[in-house]
Amino acid sequence: MRLQSLDVFRGMTLALMLMVNNPGDWGNIFSPFEHADWHGCTLTDLVFPFFLFIVGVAVPYSLGKLKEAGSVNRDLYLKIGKRTLFIFLIGLALSGFPYYHFSTIRIPGVLARIAVVYGCISLIFLKIPEKYYWIVLLYILAIYWFLMTRIPVPGVGYANLQAETNLGAWLDYKLLHGHLWSQSKVWDPEGILSTLPAIGTGLLGVITGIKLRSDESPIQKLNWIFFMGCICLVIGYFWSLVFPLNKKIWTSSFVLFTGGLAMLTLASLTYLIDILKWDSWTKHFKYFGTNSLMVFVGSGIVARLLGLIKLPQGDNKIALKTFIYNGFKAEWLEPKVSSLLFAVCFMLFFYFILKWMYKKQLFWRM
Repeated sequence: MRLQSLDVFRGMTLALMLMVNNPGDWGNIFSPFEHADWHGCTLTDLVFPFFLFIVGVAVPYSLGKLKEAGSVNRDLYLKIGKRTLFIFLIGLALSGFPYYHFSTIRIPGVLARIAVVYGCISLIFLKIPEKYYWIVLLYILAIYWFLMTRIPVPGVGYANLQAETNLGAWLDYKLLHGHLWSQSKVWDPEGILSTLPAIGTGLLGVITGIKLRSDESPIQKLNWIFFMGCICLVIGYFWSLVFPLNKKIWTSSFVLFTGGLAMLTLASLTYLIDILKWDSWTKHFKYFGTNSLMVFVGSGIVARLLGLIKLPQGDNKIALKTFIYNGFKAEWLEPKVSSLLFAVCFMLFFYFILKWMYKKQLFWRM
């Protein structure tokens, strides 16, 4: 049985993703819709950890009955492996679109990280007893903290958390030079080492999903999730005083802080939707939440095409995106408002496509 609040939470997260990823003008953005420059956490910084948390919550729902029935076998592991590889390859295809210069194609990325996290937390769920999940999580976060703050970086000589000289950046450059984020070229915000704590974000989702599937009363389950969410939030905040919140290197404090917020958000939605049945508004977000792969791939392709397609303007050519965005500009509108208006319209463009797909029961399954 699908958890309605989880579809809504996923849909809300994806709708926000479309808006923050597609402003009309990257130079005119309201601060909540920007990533923190380095340390810190904005509304935009919550999108990715929330989605990884949601991936984790879904794992007990998709694999729980098989585990309980003792149907964990080679075919199941093969299915998980195929799904992991499929998501990873979709990410590569989207990264290279439309030119596919394989010598410089970016290998890390959002879908690549989702793939690795999904594969790892699925194996943890199937192979490790539930009573050890918190211990595994703490080990992951403690090991990452130790690596990033105590291990001297080769060529630098000391541990640090700076963008280009931290241990994760060194490892990315060493192993993936030429295949990293184009805006940095020497490190990647979805790099190799920072994927370790991202697995911790997914594991928090697994823990939450197990609780939601338990035989306890709905109020007992939500009380527990609220309580543990608050604990994670507080620990994450105080840990951030020495190991700052940072999405780009996915610090351990960031895992607990954003994971706590995700637990509180999902518990609140579950209470409103699945217990109080205040669900008349939820269908609008279900359109996004039940077709997440289409949102990721479709929005990435459309955004890329808007920049690549050129239209004549006098003696020059301008990008299709610029041409459309110029229509949103008005003297009486602040540039940031015009930029946000473009992002809202981009999101609504997909809203109507997804609404049609939902009504036709057309879903892209991973």
